[in-house]
Amino acid sequence: MIEDIETIDEFLTRHADGVEEAVRKAAAQEIMPRWRRLAAHEVDQKAGPHDLVTDADRQAEQYLTEALADLLPGSVVVGEEAVHANPASYEAIRGEAPVWIVDPVDGTRQFVQGDPGFCTLVALAHHGVLRASWTYAPALDQLATAVRDQGAFLNGERLLAGPPEPGRDLDVATSHPDYTTDEQKRALLALRTPGVAPRPCGSAGLEYLAVARGESDATAFSWEAAWDHAAGLLLVEEAGGTHLTRTGEPFRITGGNELPFTAARDAATARRVVALLSGEGA
Repeated sequence: MIEDIETIDEFLTRHADGVEEAVRKAAAQEIMPRWRRLAAHEVDQKAGPHDLVTDADRQAEQYLTEALADLLPGSVVVGEEAVHANPASYEAIRGEAPVWIVDPVDGTRQFVQGDPGFCTLVALAHHGVLRASWTYAPALDQLATAVRDQGAFLNGERLLAGPPEPGRDLDVATSHPDYTTDEQKRALLALRTPGVAPRPCGSAGLEYLAVARGESDATAFSWEAAWDHAAGLLLVEEAGGTHLTRTGEPFRITGGNELPFTAARDAATARRVVALLSGEGA
């Protein structure tokens, strides 16, 4: 527990380990025991066959909602499954209280298939500014963390994205067509050009981690749901990368962004991807 007078920076200095412990426990107690052991009745569809939810999602989010609110009194939690049940709860991202943004199982489709490419995403924001994030892939034994102005780390090792290798095609993870409008499809098709190698994305959180690690060059995503993006955007920023919308402005977790947008390992790559998405050519 913390005192009301404690600032976010002070909270993170004193309690970041507690957040990490909560994330690890949620995975150990609610997610991993169900991985590759899901029964049919533990899997449901939300918007369609590519939008799945499982008992692991629901129970892990419940665990994190209670644990994170206890760690930071006065904070609120915006979780994917809670917003699905009550869309109005998303508005807390724009409120005055510190907000935890939670995706309990990012990459639920992979989780259901028994693939290890899923993760738990937690970010802490205040007044629309991302302050810290945790990206935990339990099946891969990877924990990435970021605190604003303090760097990004994977299993304790500093992450530095760096620029892409000159002369190599850019590896760009893109939105699944099911989640794009006709206009967004046309924008994403512009990435099919010499020097760029677009591909369908997996878990958004792990795609952001790949950019922060310098293993992938950029993303091009067409949806705004903060739980998919918040943790990864800060991770990329703190690894030296950047993110831009088609207006040339950084992505805002509070919404109202011009889509698709990109997160990239360096500013030059971000500008190149945005130019293509905006129909301005390479």
